[in-house]
Amino acid sequence: MPLPETMDCVEIEKPGGPETLKPARRPVPKPGDGEVLVRVAAAGVNRPDVLQRRGLYNPPPGTTDLPGLEIAGTVAALGKGVERWKIGDRVCALVAGGGYAAYCAAPAPQCLPVPRGLDAVAAACLPETVMTVWTNVFERGRLQQGESFLVHGGTSGIGTTAIQMAKAWGARVFATAGGEVKAKACRDLGADVAVDYKAEDFAAVVKEATGKRGVDVILDMVGGDYFAKNVDCLAVEGRLVYIASLRGAKVELNIAEMMQKRVWVTGSTLRPRSVAEKGAIARAVEAGIWPHVEAGRIRPVIHARFALAEAAKAHALMETNAHIGKIVLTIP
Repeated sequence: MPLPETMDCVEIEKPGGPETLKPARRPVPKPGDGEVLVRVAAAGVNRPDVLQRRGLYNPPPGTTDLPGLEIAGTVAALGKGVERWKIGDRVCALVAGGGYAAYCAAPAPQCLPVPRGLDAVAAACLPETVMTVWTNVFERGRLQQGESFLVHGGTSGIGTTAIQMAKAWGARVFATAGGEVKAKACRDLGADVAVDYKAEDFAAVVKEATGKRGVDVILDMVGGDYFAKNVDCLAVEGRLVYIASLRGAKVELNIAEMMQKRVWVTGSTLRPRSVAEKGAIARAVEAGIWPHVEAGRIRPVIHARFALAEAAKAHALMETNAHIGKIVLTIP
């Protein structure tokens, strides 16, 4: 089938609130060398999309200004040099931008096959969250079977994914969430201990539950005043990994405590990395995590679906922090 010349998309009219997301028409992108053009059926909504809309997280140079970091659909066209994929293949992909559109160009190495048993909406929930958790918890955090793991924001897209991935890996899982309803959702996903941070001190709960030993790995997206508490409830040789700093990026560091515990503090971003780096992460995820997804041990948690033209409503919902799991845009 010939490709259309233009497509539906959602663009950021100007930095600001959700209302600045506007439906638009743009030319269908052409896949470059080593890229595939995906006919998008669904796109995940992520916190970096919100930051980009506010003008706080610009796309890398040379990347489209359209938001959207993860997509699922079918391959509609191939750029030069693409060998693995063929037209008609069902794929999901991590992209540096452009997911809020009917068509999106994606680097072929960053594409993954849609796991058996999943539709496009479920598959669109996976690439950004799974690859973020993999590279930060398992590569940088070096989480091992039998170790203990704490994730903050346990009912976010990242949190629901991290709980399931760590549990499938054989770790003892702790999570924090705001309110007992969300804490229960974490337990239902496999968390051994879920702390309502509005009612309890998570550091005290973690230390009591571990016999004062602490946890081996913490994945934090909060920052700010959580830093000292994180270090307090880390075990000796514990690893603290940052992927965001929603409550502040500047913290006070007690060097003596870090020396005594031999704590590792690290962090990363995914979007600016090279295609080769992100492709390597995708292959590791396909080998290490896709079998768990296809076996049902890891499943996308979908809170709400919106039509592409309703992206502003999707962002407004995300900013309430009331959701449990992922918010997805669908494209007919």
